[in-house]
Amino acid sequence: MRRDYNKNGPVVSVLLPTFNRPQYFYKALASVLNQSHENLQVIVINDGGADVSDIVDSFFDSRIVFINRKENRGKAHSLNEALEKAEGKYIAYIDDDDIFYPDHIETLVDALENRTDCMAAYSDLYKVYCSVSRNGGRQPLSKVVDVSRDFDRFFMLHFNHVLHVSLMHHHDMIYKTGFYNENLNVLIDWDMTRRLAFFTDFYHIYKITGEYYHPMGDCDRISVQQRKDKHNYLKNVLAIRTTRPEKPWPAVKDLSIIFVTDRLDKQAGKTISSIWQHTFYPYKLYIPVPNTDLNRLNTDMPNIVIVPVSPASSQTEQIDITLKQCEGEYIAVIPSGFPVRDYWIENPVHALINCESERPGCLLEDAAEMLWAAVLKKEDLFAARKMFPQLSLHDSLAAAGIKLNKPVFEELPLQFDNMLQQAFIAQNNGDWFQAADIYEYIAENHGNEYWMKTLAANALYKANYKKLAADLCAEVNHSRPTVQTLLLEAKIRREEKKYDTAIELLTMAERTIEGTEYLWT
Repeated sequence: MRRDYNKNGPVVSVLLPTFNRPQYFYKALASVLNQSHENLQVIVINDGGADVSDIVDSFFDSRIVFINRKENRGKAHSLNEALEKAEGKYIAYIDDDDIFYPDHIETLVDALENRTDCMAAYSDLYKVYCSVSRNGGRQPLSKVVDVSRDFDRFFMLHFNHVLHVSLMHHHDMIYKTGFYNENLNVLIDWDMTRRLAFFTDFYHIYKITGEYYHPMGDCDRISVQQRKDKHNYLKNVLAIRTTRPEKPWPAVKDLSIIFVTDRLDKQAGKTISSIWQHTFYPYKLYIPVPNTDLNRLNTDMPNIVIVPVSPASSQTEQIDITLKQCEGEYIAVIPSGFPVRDYWIENPVHALINCESERPGCLLEDAAEMLWAAVLKKEDLFAARKMFPQLSLHDSLAAAGIKLNKPVFEELPLQFDNMLQQAFIAQNNGDWFQAADIYEYIAENHGNEYWMKTLAANALYKANYKKLAADLCAEVNHSRPTVQTLLLEAKIRREEKKYDTAIELLTMAERTIEGTEYLWT
């Protein structure tokens, strides 16, 4: 049921599900109610856990809507239940063991109202490593900005990089994305942020506005524990990656994959399964199949479209028939037996989307004369087939002057992540200076400046380039100090015998760890 936000009601609805963590819940709820932006609706959902009525009642706050359910239905159901009651123009989220800093809501509302046309925004957070006592008490040990990443749609389609506690989005986006998938039991946050990416960019605010906790040793978070079942975890990942919100998608172009095979044999089945496991870009798989072969297709893979064709039709004729049903702006033609691996289709699709020239299509990396495979813009493929229907697909493209090349390195997606991985490898090999060099290159060429400079400063210190490390720390601390950079600069200043500066930096870091002072810009 659609429920539009109340224009005369609260500006923000904050959703706070809780389950069996009353010892942390009080602080989470208090951090929401103590926001500088007070025009809130706070929807608390007790998902069948320990009774927290006394905690809720102790605040005497009319902004709280309390759903005190007796049975456990899961986080996705809880969020959907809360969304049905949400009246705010914007939706924000917090888990029962997280906290907002006092200006978290104000910062995100200001961004969405005044700084961007994006329909979603997110801030940075401290990951708080802590020890947990027998009675459940937590002692913070360090606070780390684990990720401070700019929005990357391709990466979001691949995996999540925006934590829900840092996110705020327009209420109306829910009626585009659809509600939370209650069949998932892990990664439900990514499922929603991924669907949001079909419709909008996300605005990244370089400001630390809250905390989430991570116990030292084995983490007790339900989402972490559920990842240990690898089969179930993969099942959830595949379900999320194949989710397709209702169109139109203003921010994502669709892909139609035409699977060409002489018969549905084991090799064809293996290729189809590989496509399912290795493809994260949104797609539908179109399979032209004679009616006599339908009983050979036995798969529960989603997003498959069966196209009935005559047993006597050629592969070119089957492709032409299938083309008329394809919805995507891009068309891939893939033969049975084609080697499918990570990024097999994402590399050429990314090249097409981001190509500055009018490139009509790309050959796939493993394409060969006897195993031809390509991705093309739909209009170019249609034009070639219309002009030269009597020719084979490959010959019609050549006759239409459509020349296809494989993507070059500069056109590949996730380069930031690939370089980051190279830096991590260099660190693991003890080559700290090379790692620092990569981090600084990334900051200069791929953004994510604060995060990369923090990592570079640490690597330079390990490589014994302490003056360079101190300069980088000072640069970051001048704009956006964090516990990591404050402590590292303090250590170096102490070694330089600049004791007053070191004490000042250590005091700021200590107050931040204790929660008596928040550092942001």
